[in-house]
Order: sequence, then structure tokens, then C-alpha cells
Amino acid sequence: MARAAATTEPGRLRIIGAVLALLVVAFGAVTAWQTADRADAADDVLHKSQPLSAAAADIYRSLADANTAASSGFLAGGQETAASRRTYEEDIDNAAAELVKAANSSDPGSASAEAITKLNTLLPEYKGLVERARTYNRQGFPVGGAYLRYANQKMQEEMLPEAEKLYTKENQRLEEDYADATPYPWAAIALGVLALAGLAWAQHRNYRRTNRVLNHGLVAATATATVVLLWLVVGHTVARAGLNDSYDHGVLSLNVLHDARIASLKARGNENLTLVARGAETEKVTVDGEEKSVDKYDHEFTTDMGALGKGLAQAAKLADDEAGEKPVTSAEGNMAEWKKRHSAARDQDDNGNYEQALALVIGDKGATAECFDSVDKNLDNALRHEQKEFQQAAGDGLDAMTGLTAGAAVLAVLGAAGAVLGIGRRLSEYR
Repeated sequence: MARAAATTEPGRLRIIGAVLALLVVAFGAVTAWQTADRADAADDVLHKSQPLSAAAADIYRSLADANTAASSGFLAGGQETAASRRTYEEDIDNAAAELVKAANSSDPGSASAEAITKLNTLLPEYKGLVERARTYNRQGFPVGGAYLRYANQKMQEEMLPEAEKLYTKENQRLEEDYADATPYPWAAIALGVLALAGLAWAQHRNYRRTNRVLNHGLVAATATATVVLLWLVVGHTVARAGLNDSYDHGVLSLNVLHDARIASLKARGNENLTLVARGAETEKVTVDGEEKSVDKYDHEFTTDMGALGKGLAQAAKLADDEAGEKPVTSAEGNMAEWKKRHSAARDQDDNGNYEQALALVIGDKGATAECFDSVDKNLDNALRHEQKEFQQAAGDGLDAMTGLTAGAAVLAVLGAAGAVLGIGRRLSEYR
């Protein structure tokens, strides 16, 4: 029947009208589908996966900082300051609260959910060990140091690896959301070009057969399809640029800064534990092909400071404005001074002057504690700045796709109606 209908001009016009309407509707539907997927992914980047990645990093930071505060309080003995105790309690409470948020957002049975469950189990065990260490330390029993080292071992070997696993998984989710949000909607673009080509062909055919330049319905359909195609290409290009900018000048910097902050916290904790252990724990290392025994925590401190220096150097390269570069540069200066003071403290401790070494680590003035606090504060300022940069760029990217899904669907329906009406106008001439 279709073949028979195509033998007459009215039949051919009906087929042309149906094909044009189908092309325009298909263009609008695919555009709405692909832009909706990309807009949802961009929204997840801004409001879900990146905040969860930051929350996972904050869990790691809170746990590492709590461990550092616990060792600092232990070194102070019976004179543990209220500020040190408050820092420890706030870090533990913050880690617990962030774990609850992460649990509510994680998929059941996922690697993230497993890591969260383990951390929720280990956290009270760690707190119990720290409290025992404090109790024995106040009473002057040496076993307090053993409990603190055991608590640190649980933190370093069980809790922080799980927190790092959670951070890694949330970063992978963030990468996946970026991968879903940024690809060009080639299927929609191809259908748009095909629809415009079909409409142009139909109008040219109409002109050759009737010598009429314009068919109002087909012109309207062409105009709506052109608007949708331009809106799609321009809108997605702007959105893609914003999202790429949020990744290149936001996410990358945030990841490097988080790693640097974690390295500084681990360095501070190991610096404190060097004095807590007082040489009780050593490990074998190879230097110039020769194996030698070194203080475990001081060796780990050196490794952590190396990671901190590397992270700060990367962060300085990634910083794209003065506001982002200034705190990183300041942190590098703080780190250099920290190394000097640490070296002086180790010299005192190695010479048997434990109290002098202790003062150079946790004292009120001229101690490494000041340098650590400055590094941490500057890194926090840099993180806040880069977080704003990310939110601005990602928000701009998401805004560029606002209304595109609904607009494409509505304009496609109007375009299809225009194509049908335009062909219908020609059909009326045969009645």
C-alpha cells in the first residue's frame, strides 16, 4: 500500500510529511534524553560525588588529626591542655558524623559501604585504647605508652587504610560522573543535522514543483530544529568547558591538597610518636646498599615530609591565581622551618636531653607544633579557595544545560507540527 501511495503526489507528500515529523521528533527525543543524562551527571558532580569525595577526605583527615592530638596530649602527660583534648574529641565526633553521612549515600554491598562498616567498628576500639593510654599515663605507668602505640598501630594499619579506600572509591565515582557529563551528544547532533537536511530537501522539492520560495510550516520546522541544534551544541560546549575547568582547576588541586594535608598530619603524628616510643621501635632500612636499623617513627616522619613537599610543589603548579598560590607558598615556608626545628629536637633527644626535645616539639614558642599548625591552616585556606573555584566552574557548567532538556522536547513537538502543517498545506491543493 505504501508503494501504491508513493505513485501519486499526495501519497508522496504524506510519506514526506510523516518522515519529516518523525525525524524532528526523534531529534528532540534523543536530545532530551542525552542532555538529561548529562545534566543529571553534572548535578551529581556538583551536589553528590564531589561533596562525598571531600567528605571521605575529611574522614581521613579527622582520624589522622585525632591520632595526632592523642599523641600530643600523651606527651603533655598530666598537663594535657584543654585545647588538645577538645581537638581530639572534635575530630572523633566529626569522623563519626561524616561516616553517618557517607553511609546514607553509599550503595548497599559496595566497597564504600564495607569500608564505612569497618571504620564504624574500629572507631570505638581505637577510642578505648586511647583512653586507657591516657589513664595509665596520668598515673605514671609506662604501659600507657604501649597502649598509645597500639592505638596508633590500629589507626595506621587498619583505620586509615579503610578511610583511604573510601576516599579512593568516592574519587572513582566522581571520575565516572565526569565521564558521563562531558561527552558530546553525537547521536542528537547527527539526528539534528539529518532533520535539517530533510527539511531543506523538502523545501527545495517544494520550490521546484510549485515555484514558491517559502512554505510557512516547513520554515517554522526548520527554525525550531535550528534553534534546538544550536542550543544543544553551544549549551553543551559551554557546559563541557565549565566542567572541564572545574576538574582541571578544582578537583585536581583539591586532591593534591588533601593528600598534602594528610601527609602533614601523618608527619606530625610520627614526630610525636618518636618521643613517645623513645627508641623502643626500630626498623631495618637500606642506605647505599647497606642495611641499618633506624627509629621507626622518625623514618616515617621523613617519608611523610617528603610526600608533603611533593604535594605542595604540585599544588603550587596547579594554582591558577594568587589567592590559590599564596597559602601554598606560605605552607612551603612553614614546612622548611618545621624541618629545621625537628632536626634540632632530634639532636637534643639523641643527646639525652628529652625534656628539651619535648619542648621543641610541643612547647608554646619555637616548637614544631607552631609550624604544623601553620601548615595545616594554610592548607585549609587553600582547600577552601579551590573548593569555591570548583563550585563556581561546575555550577556554571550545570547552568549552561538549564532548560535544554524541556526546551528541546517542546521545540521538537512544535517543529514536527510545523512540518505536518506545511505538508498539509500542499495536500490541500489536491482536494
